[in-house]
Amino acid sequence: MSVPDYMQCAEDHQTLLVVVQPIGIVPEESFFRIYKRISAVSQVNVRDSQRVLYIRYRHHYPPENNEWGDFQTHRKVVGLITITDCSSAKDWPQTFEKFHVQKEMYGSTLYDSRLFVFGLQGEIAEQPRTDVAFYPSYDECETVEKRIEDFIESLFIVLESKRLDRATDKSGDKIPLLCVPFEKKDFVGLDTDSRHYKKRCQGRMRKHVGDLCLQAGMLQDSLVHYHMAVELLRSVNDFLWLGAALEGLCSASVIYHYPGGTGGKVGSRRAQGGSLSAEAGNRHRPGALTSNGINADTSAEIGRAKNCLSPEDIIDKYKEAISYYGKYKNAGVIELEACVKAVRVLAIQKRSMEASEFLQNAVYINLRQLSEEEKIQRYSILSELYERIGFHRKSAFFKRIAAMQCAAPSIPEPGWRACYKLLLETLPGYSLSLDPKDFSKGTHRGWAAVQMRLLHELVYASRRMGNPALCVRHLSFLLQTMLDFLSDQEKKDVTQSLESYTAKCPGTMEFITLPDGLKLPPVPFTKLPIVRSVKLLNLPTSLRPHKMKSLLGQNVSTKSPFIYSPIIAHSRGEERNKKIDFQWVQGDVCEVQLMVYNPMPFELRVENMGLLTTGVEFESLPAALSLPAESGLYPVTLVGVPQTTGQITVNGYHTSVFGVFSDCLLDNLPGVKTNGCTVEVIPALPRLQISTSLPRSAHTLQPSSGDEISTNVSVQLYNGETQQLIIKLENIGTEPLEKLEVTAKTVNTKEKLYGDFLSWKLEDTLSQFPLKPGKIATFTVNIKVKLDFSCQENLLQDLSDDGVSVSGLPLSSPFRQVVKPRVETKPINPQESSKVGDFSHVKTLEAILNFKYSGGPGHVEGYYRNLSLGLHVEVEPSVFFTRVSTLPATSTRQCHLLLDVFNSTEHELTISARNNEDLILHAGECQRMAIQVDKFSFESFPESPADGAQFANAKQLEEERQQAKGLEINSKLDICWKIPSLKREGEASVEGVLNQLVLEHLQLAPLQWDILVDGKLCDCDIVVDCKVGDPIPLEVKLTNWSKHSVGPFALTVTPYQDYQNGVHNYELQDAITFVGSNTFYIESVKPTKDSVYFGALLFLYTGDFYLNIKFHEDNCSKELPVSWFCLPSVHIRAMEPVVQTQL
Repeated sequence: MSVPDYMQCAEDHQTLLVVVQPIGIVPEESFFRIYKRISAVSQVNVRDSQRVLYIRYRHHYPPENNEWGDFQTHRKVVGLITITDCSSAKDWPQTFEKFHVQKEMYGSTLYDSRLFVFGLQGEIAEQPRTDVAFYPSYDECETVEKRIEDFIESLFIVLESKRLDRATDKSGDKIPLLCVPFEKKDFVGLDTDSRHYKKRCQGRMRKHVGDLCLQAGMLQDSLVHYHMAVELLRSVNDFLWLGAALEGLCSASVIYHYPGGTGGKVGSRRAQGGSLSAEAGNRHRPGALTSNGINADTSAEIGRAKNCLSPEDIIDKYKEAISYYGKYKNAGVIELEACVKAVRVLAIQKRSMEASEFLQNAVYINLRQLSEEEKIQRYSILSELYERIGFHRKSAFFKRIAAMQCAAPSIPEPGWRACYKLLLETLPGYSLSLDPKDFSKGTHRGWAAVQMRLLHELVYASRRMGNPALCVRHLSFLLQTMLDFLSDQEKKDVTQSLESYTAKCPGTMEFITLPDGLKLPPVPFTKLPIVRSVKLLNLPTSLRPHKMKSLLGQNVSTKSPFIYSPIIAHSRGEERNKKIDFQWVQGDVCEVQLMVYNPMPFELRVENMGLLTTGVEFESLPAALSLPAESGLYPVTLVGVPQTTGQITVNGYHTSVFGVFSDCLLDNLPGVKTNGCTVEVIPALPRLQISTSLPRSAHTLQPSSGDEISTNVSVQLYNGETQQLIIKLENIGTEPLEKLEVTAKTVNTKEKLYGDFLSWKLEDTLSQFPLKPGKIATFTVNIKVKLDFSCQENLLQDLSDDGVSVSGLPLSSPFRQVVKPRVETKPINPQESSKVGDFSHVKTLEAILNFKYSGGPGHVEGYYRNLSLGLHVEVEPSVFFTRVSTLPATSTRQCHLLLDVFNSTEHELTISARNNEDLILHAGECQRMAIQVDKFSFESFPESPADGAQFANAKQLEEERQQAKGLEINSKLDICWKIPSLKREGEASVEGVLNQLVLEHLQLAPLQWDILVDGKLCDCDIVVDCKVGDPIPLEVKLTNWSKHSVGPFALTVTPYQDYQNGVHNYELQDAITFVGSNTFYIESVKPTKDSVYFGALLFLYTGDFYLNIKFHEDNCSKELPVSWFCLPSVHIRAMEPVVQTQL
C-alpha cells in the first residue's frame, strides 16, 4: 500500500468502505450532486437489532490499497456504486458491460454492488432488478437514499454471515493464514503444521474477526477478540499483525470513550448500540469532557467494559503498535496513518506535547517517491493536525511548505493560485494579519524576519498570478508594518519594487476581494512620513473673526460656578473630539500644521498631501513636499477652504507616496498629539487690506495684549509738527464691506503727550460704503506730535541781572538777548558735561490704529474682524522753553509772559506767537521772547475733590486742573515755529512748562474790581479827560467770581499828583473835592453777584491827577489774599472848560 489516507481517524475502523464511481461520461456537477446525497446516508440502524452500521464513501480508491483488506477490514472495498448516463437503449449493453468491468476491479472483496442509470426510459428501465436502478434524470431521483439504505442492509447481511462464519470455532477445520501482500513470498515453504504457524494463523484470524465485529457494531465482542489476538500474536512475535491488533484495540476503545468522534466533526456519529447505551452516549456528549477529554462519570461503564483501554493506555498501545509498524519498510503507510489517528485522539485529550511527538515521527516516515500533489496533501494535513493541537507556528511552517510545493520547478504548470491561497492560510500562525490596524497598537508580535519573508513570497506569488494590484497591496503592507525591521538597503529595494508596480497599477484605498471572498483591507502609509502632532491653526490675526457682544446677557458666564466638577473633568479625556475655542471663516484659507519626519534613508517625496474632513463641504488644496533623509521633526502646513458653515472635523490626511494613495485617519494614529480636531466655520466675512502713504517700518510693534500688527509704518517728525497719513482701504474679499469702526491706542511710551496724537474724520470714508469687492476707499489720519517742550537748562541770565527795564520796550516786541550755543561752551571736565541736557535726543512714539469692520453673511450673524496698523513715530526736538516767568503789565487784567526759547535743530528757525513779530533763531541759539497776555479765568475747572470725584486722589486732581489750565493758556498763545529751509512747521506748546507760580500770575483774581470815571472804564494807560468845575461821576463795581460770599469792605479814594521824580503830592484839598464821602462801604457780595457804588469828584484846577484806592484793614480783608484786592490805576486829566462865544 503506497497511498496514505491522511483523513483517517480511529472510528473509521468500524466503517464499511463503499466506492462511488462514474461510468462513461457523467457531468462532474451531476455526479457530485448524487454523490453528496449518497454520502449523506453514512449510518443505518440495522433492522431487528440495536446495532448501527457506519459507511465510509470514497469516489476514488487505489486498487492496491484494497489488497490490505485482510490486514484491516475497513480498508477493504465491500460495496461499489456506479453512476452512469444512458440516454438510449442502444447504449445499455455497453453500459452494463462497463459496470461488470468495474466490479471485477474490486471483485475479490465486494459484498454487493449497485448501478444507478440516469436518463434511460422504456422497456429496459421497467424491468425489475436488484442491482440496477433507473432514473429519468438527475432531478427526478427521490428514491436514491432509500436504495442506498437497502444496499447497506444487503452489505450487513454479507458482513454478518462472514463474521459468524469466521467467529465459529471449527477445530476440525484448518485456519487459513491471512497475509499482507508483501508477506506472501516469505511464507512459501513454511511448515504449516507447526504450533508456531497455527498460533500465527489463530492470532491473525482473531484479529480479523475483531475487525468484523467492530464493523458489525459489536464493540464488546471486538474488544475480546483483539485482546485474544494480542496474546496469540505476541507469543509468536508476529509484530506486524500484533501492531494491527493493538491498533484495533485502541480504535475500539476510542469509539467507546469518544462517541462524538475524533475526526473533528463533533456529534456526527450516533451513540453505539449493544454494549453502549444511549445514556452512556449522552454522558460522552461534547462539552462534558474533562481535561483528559472524557467524562468524569465513566468509571461504571469502564468497569462493565473490562476489556476497554483507559485513555492513557490507548496512547501507550498506539506507541507500541507504531513501533511494531516501524520494523517493516513496506508498512510505512500503515505507520503514518496510525500516527495521524493517535494525534487526533491526543488532540481531544489536550495532550499537545505527546501529540507533537507522534507528528514528528510521521514527518520522518519514508514512503515511496511521492508525487507533488501527494506532497502538498501530506504537508497540508500535517499543518492541519499541528493547528488542532495548538502548534500554530509549526502548522504555518508546514502550510508554507505545501504552498511552495504548489509552485515547485518540477511541476509543468505551477499552481500559483493554490500557492497564494495556502500562503494566506499561514499568516495567523506567524502572528501576521493583512489588516494594518493590528500593527498600530502595542508591541510587535511574531518574528519579523519570518513575516517579511512570507510577505515577499506573497508578493512574488501575486506577480506570477498576474495580479499587480495584489503585489502593490502586499508590498505596501510590508513597508508599512515592517518598516522598523528593514535595513537601509532593504528599504530602498522595497520602495523601488513598489514604484515599478505602481507605475502599472497605482495603489488605492479600495478593498481587494479575492476569488474565495477574502477581502484585503487598504494599507495607508501612516509611517511615510510619520506624523507626530496635528494642530489646527487659528486664522491670521487680521482675519480672525470676533463675536459682537450682546447687549442682553453679555455678562452672563457659561462656565460652571463650581471650582471642580467631575463631569467636566471626565469630558476632557477625549482630546480628539474637543472643540477648539477659535473659528474658521467660510471661503477663507484655513491651515492645519503637521509635525512630520522621514524615517527613510533617502529623500522622501510626498505628493498630493491634503486634509480629510467631515461635517462641512471642504476644498482641500493639496501640497507636495520633499523631506530629506531621516529629517527629524519637520513642520508641514496643509490648507483648504471651507465652502459651507457648521462644525468641521479634521479626521486625517491623504498622501501619495511611491504611487500609493493613502487616507490616514487620526483615530488609527494613537501616538499623535492634537489640540482638538473640531472647529466651527462661521459665515463669510469681507477681507480688508490697507496700504499707506508712509514707508514700511523696520520696527515691529509688540503690543501688551499680544495682538499681531499686520502692517507697520514709520515717520520722522519734529516736536509740534503735524502730518497727514493717507490710508487706502481695499476690499480684497468676496463680500461687501458694510461697517467700519476706527480706534487708536498709544503703546510703549513713557512720554507725556499733549493734545490729540491721532485724529480723523470717519464720515468721509463711510460715505464710500458699502465697499464692493475689489473697490478702494481712502481714510485720512492726522498725526500731531506735541511732547514736553520744557528744558531745565537756564541758558539766559535772570531779568534782574540785565539792568534793562522791560517797561521801556514796546509790548509787541520780544525782549532779545542772544546767547552762544552751549555746544561751543562745553566744559572740558566730562563729569560736568554729563550734567548738561542733550538737546538732540530723539524720542519715539508708537500707536496702533485698529480697524473693526464687517459685512456680508458674517455681519448678519454678529461677527466682525480687526485689522491693526502699527505707527512708529520718531520725534526730533524742535524748540525748547528753557525758562518761563511773568512780569506785571500796566493793566490788572494783563501780564507779560517771558519765555527763553532754544533752537535745538540744526537749521535756522523762526518762532512766532499771536500778535507778535517773528523771532529768528539760528541753530543752537537761545533767545527770550515776551508775550503780553490777558489773564485767564479758571472758574470752569474743579476746585475741590468733591467736584472731581472721578480722579483717584487730590494729587491727580491737581495735575488734571493744572493740565487743563495749561491747555487753555496755550490755545490763546498760539506759538508756532517754522524751518524755512525744510519747509516744515509746527506748534510749540507751553503746557508742560508752566509751573504753579506762573499759573497764579496768569490767573484773574476772583474779585473783579472795575473803576469807571465819567462812564469810562479805567485800566492800563487810559486817561479820562474832564472839565474843571464839572462834577465827574465815579463808580466802583465789585463782581464776586469766588465760590463764597465776600465782604463787607471799606475803601478810601485818595487823589495825588505824580511829579515823575518819585515825589507824590497828596495835599490836594484845594485842587479836588469830593461830592459826598471819599470812603466807600461795600456790603457782603454773594458768589457770581456784583455790587456798584457811586461817588463824584470835582476838579478845581487843571492838571494830571491819579486816584489811590486803599482798603481798610479789617477781619474780612485780612482773610483774603492780597492779590484779590488789585484795583486798576485811575488817571484823570482836568482841562479848562471850552468857552463858547456867542455871536
